[in-house]
Amino acid sequence: MTKTLRIAASALALSMGALSVAAFAAAPAAFADGRGFTAKDMVQLERISDPRVSPDGRFVVYSVRTMDYAANKAAMSLWIADLKAKMVPRRLAISDGGASSPRWSPDGKGLYFISGRTGGLDQVYRTDAAGETAVQVTKAPFDVGAFRIAPDGRTIVISQAVFPDCDTLDCTKDRLAAKGAQKTTGVVYDKLFIRHWDTWNDGTQNHLYALKLDQAGVAAGAPIALMNGFNGDTPTKPFGGDEDFTITPDGKFVVFSAKPADREESWSTNYDLWRVPLDGSAKPANTTEVNKAWDAQPSLSPDGKAEAYLAMKRPGFEADRFAIMIREGDKVRELSPAWDRSAQSIAWSADGKTIYTTAEDVGQTKLFAVDVKTGKVTALTGEGHVSGFSVGPQSIVYAQDNLKGPAQLYALSTGKKAGAPVKLTNNNAEALKDVVMGEPEQFSFPGWNGETVHGYVVKPANFDPAKKYPVAFLIHGGPQGSFGNLFHYRWNAQTYAGAGYAVVMIDFHGSTGYGQAFTDAISQHWGDRPLEDLQKGWTFATGKYGFLDKDRACALGGSYGGFMINWIASQWKEPWKCLVNHDGIFDSRFMGYSTEELWFSEWENGGPPYQAGTTYSKFNPADHVDQWSVPEMVVQGGQDFRVPIEEGIGTFTALQRKGIPSKLLYFPNENHWVLKAQNSVQWHDEVQKWLDRWTKGEPTR
Repeated sequence: MTKTLRIAASALALSMGALSVAAFAAAPAAFADGRGFTAKDMVQLERISDPRVSPDGRFVVYSVRTMDYAANKAAMSLWIADLKAKMVPRRLAISDGGASSPRWSPDGKGLYFISGRTGGLDQVYRTDAAGETAVQVTKAPFDVGAFRIAPDGRTIVISQAVFPDCDTLDCTKDRLAAKGAQKTTGVVYDKLFIRHWDTWNDGTQNHLYALKLDQAGVAAGAPIALMNGFNGDTPTKPFGGDEDFTITPDGKFVVFSAKPADREESWSTNYDLWRVPLDGSAKPANTTEVNKAWDAQPSLSPDGKAEAYLAMKRPGFEADRFAIMIREGDKVRELSPAWDRSAQSIAWSADGKTIYTTAEDVGQTKLFAVDVKTGKVTALTGEGHVSGFSVGPQSIVYAQDNLKGPAQLYALSTGKKAGAPVKLTNNNAEALKDVVMGEPEQFSFPGWNGETVHGYVVKPANFDPAKKYPVAFLIHGGPQGSFGNLFHYRWNAQTYAGAGYAVVMIDFHGSTGYGQAFTDAISQHWGDRPLEDLQKGWTFATGKYGFLDKDRACALGGSYGGFMINWIASQWKEPWKCLVNHDGIFDSRFMGYSTEELWFSEWENGGPPYQAGTTYSKFNPADHVDQWSVPEMVVQGGQDFRVPIEEGIGTFTALQRKGIPSKLLYFPNENHWVLKAQNSVQWHDEVQKWLDRWTKGEPTR
């Protein structure tokens, strides 16, 4: 989208005034007979994220990801919106060199961000509020992964990937140079992790360093190591960020979340909170040692008297409920223990009386306000998926998407006269002006054990109620996840609706956002309870929605959803004309030995594979290949270490050996997800051809 069109789209957004989120979500398509949404549309959309409200509450700066499809490369830029004046958001000039992770200086006069514009290494830069010129703040020897500015503005804390036994950054630099000069390529390991997500372990860990800032806000002097000798990562790998550490309001300490990288690292979820002096004068001290489960996201109240953080209760279970904990002195209490939702991220209000958080809730992801004194929980948003938020002194700015469109920014007043959210952005308006999205509808039915289960149906674009449509039955991964009311960039229901398919998605037992007991129900029951939900959901949906052609349907899933595809290939094959399995488990027992995060497979199956009484064999697709007959497409990433490549090859080999129509789509440079734009389009094109092959023809009546 050109700059002129972006300004026009933003002007349209501001002219809409106080359009509520609910009204936006329910707004009818502008064109009754437009074209359907495609995968190429999806990968080229501008993606809004990471809103940050200025300390005075006047501005919000945020990131926008744009895609150069021909170059197959994304770029990040920073935009700013005035929350008081009705002016169109504008792109900051410093974005020309690439910019992400915007963070305001404590006085609000400067803006820090990460860019790789000099020398190819990601470093921290600073600009003023105008965003015209950038000054390099750090000159670290390695990429800066995350950073925070101390409340007094005099210190910056950055993360660097270093060898944990090195006392200095130069030590790591010299060792890496020496390794690069070696002629041998063998690597010796004496403990797990040997690899994680999509990267082989090179021996480095993410550690924190403090740097003093001069009057111009530029780092000066030698870095202060805050984690020397600490055997662990902050931010956590592979997806951690600056939410994993914070600086206390008095500027004296850093609090961070980390798990010791000892022998038990790959099967332990015992992340703790550690406290270390900002001047590096002492070693980190464990402040949550009593809890052997996951502790995360430390956040100090504005006056520094209370610390909030997230904590699980059950060791080894990554999908346990994250409770909000409050520490005041030596006393720790759970905030809102009766609230049966799992908090995702937290932030204090300016007066310290409220904690804001996001959490999944019956197919939505909402923003909530939690009273620190009473624990009362109030939902601030309704339908849709809140993906990020920032708390200012007078308002909260949040990003929200839904099944019908990508994220936009909204401002919600936190004062006594709080009204409807105000829509701040209208990105992608030009790109989607002639696109018709399929209409979604949530439904519920009695599932396993008679308990209520929810799902969504999405009508095809340009829906004709007189017609019947082929069905894409999508099964989500996790398995502790949800195909809720969100705009997914890999499993997007609109890409199927745009191709003329109706979509059905069931949040079976094990899904998140319906209470912890509902989530727990799938553990050691991968093949029975969720299968019953899927079967009953399919029966309910095809009975309720007459436009679903149950005789022209294919089932698709990734990760756990891919496991379920391989499972229903023998256990529930009658409805399906074809199957699609993306990075799904074929041999549950071998998966227990070859995956990297062992805590996941061991919790879900009741122990390690060699232990008696586990469920690896009970629900193992590989043991039922003799019953397979449905045509199946297999997709596998070569860099997927979560569900390793042998699982995909094993599935395809079994299909081929049995003479079942099958196809393998292999991406040597993708991990558990297909992230590259052109690969994503290829994925969708191949999957679409597979669906069309088995569901084409006149609809049955």
